[in-house]
Amino acid sequence: MAAQDFNFLLATDSYKITHYKQYPPNISKIYSYFECRRKKGSQFNEVVFFGLQYLMKKYLTGQVVTEEKIQEAKLFYQMHFKQSVFDEEGWRKVLEIHDGRLPVRIKAIPEGRIIPRGNVLFTVENTDPNFYWLTNYIETMLVQMWYPITVATISREFKKILAKHLKATSGSLEGLDLKLHDFGYRGVSSQESAALGGAAHLVNFCSTDTVAGLLMAQRYYNCPMAGFSIPAAEHSTIISWGRNREKEAFERVLDQFTSGPVSVVSDSYDIFNACKHIWGNKLKERVMERSQDSYLVIRPDSGDPAETLIEVIKILEGCFDCSRNSMGYKVLPSYLRIIQGDGIDLRSVDEILKKLSDEGWSAENVFFGCGSALLQKLNRDTLSCAFKCSYVENNGKGMDVYKQPVTDPSKGSKRGRLSLRRNSDGLLETIERGAGKPEEDLLVTVFENGSLVKDYSLEEIRKNARLTDDELNPVLHNHDQELLHNHIINGVH
Repeated sequence: MAAQDFNFLLATDSYKITHYKQYPPNISKIYSYFECRRKKGSQFNEVVFFGLQYLMKKYLTGQVVTEEKIQEAKLFYQMHFKQSVFDEEGWRKVLEIHDGRLPVRIKAIPEGRIIPRGNVLFTVENTDPNFYWLTNYIETMLVQMWYPITVATISREFKKILAKHLKATSGSLEGLDLKLHDFGYRGVSSQESAALGGAAHLVNFCSTDTVAGLLMAQRYYNCPMAGFSIPAAEHSTIISWGRNREKEAFERVLDQFTSGPVSVVSDSYDIFNACKHIWGNKLKERVMERSQDSYLVIRPDSGDPAETLIEVIKILEGCFDCSRNSMGYKVLPSYLRIIQGDGIDLRSVDEILKKLSDEGWSAENVFFGCGSALLQKLNRDTLSCAFKCSYVENNGKGMDVYKQPVTDPSKGSKRGRLSLRRNSDGLLETIERGAGKPEEDLLVTVFENGSLVKDYSLEEIRKNARLTDDELNPVLHNHDQELLHNHIINGVH
């Protein structure tokens, strides 16, 4: 049910309060849609649809209009506009005719689906001709969908990069779901951002420290536990021992967490000294006592990510027995791994893994943590998200409507009632002007007249978002083939 203390009437842009006075007389339907516009040169050509179910469950379902909320909104907007523009009568009719439930229908693609940009993702229309103005009143809230969609999309792009390197250097995708850990809780703007963004990452991975995202997946997507973490040190737990007792600080962590993986940040003073003289010498036997199921994860947290990581792994190679996997790439002993959580984004992950493989190292050796680049360094323009009206009914007649700014053709909008279908080539395409066949439409009714009609579980969403065979088995580029050839000739295999 929608939050009781939340006033839906106050959850819109100010100017929308005045729009019921601006539509043509005798209008009975407003139909609008949401898309991520196509943009030339963007690094993202497709999007992961996620997050609508949360917004509907949290804010739109059940009785969202009450007399108390109408009165609160009336007073608020009178003060805000310094004149009486609030549609008190319209909202009271929603209360009287529909018991305060929204006479609106939302159709959307299933959550987790991968959709090429430029296609309709969901549509909104009023179901009662008296309340045509409601469709775009809820635009403000619904366009906030840009955030979970963008995070889920970026997270999946990370997964593609990790899958490519892991497959190429180990021959397997084992452990892929744990390769990117969400470090973003503290780096976002609010608890709700952490929850939405954290849950969006969990569409693609099972590794996180963002508790808010786990709770959202549990409460709104029927998943008891969507992600996992391990005991880990932070700088305060290391430096509180003093500079001369870094070894004791490390040892304390090993003593406290004898079973299961454990992560220790090791750059408080000198990451290279810590790896060579503490982990690789003074505590070497303690490290070697750990098992494949209780491995130590060393965490660098400063410096150039690629250069630091390469140097760290070379130092560890000199201290511990490394082996080669079936693809001929070097692997640290199973009781030892590295996590790079500083300076991580899509570009740096690809660069780091490429440099590692050039040096003969498998992607198996490394985990990544990502914070701001995953949950915060993005905005509505990252995927060009927009909500536009495309169809109206006036005096009982339907009319396709659109915008077509002469100054920016890319901002032109779609026309008419829309549907999404798979064409004869198997590609997804949006059909405009009501020309689609209902039986082919991939848009599903998810909300109608105050009720959630479809309830997706995170398990279903993850299945929809999984990487395709083509993404899991990317064709090697000439440069990669040449590298592989050189590895083989140089006796790596």
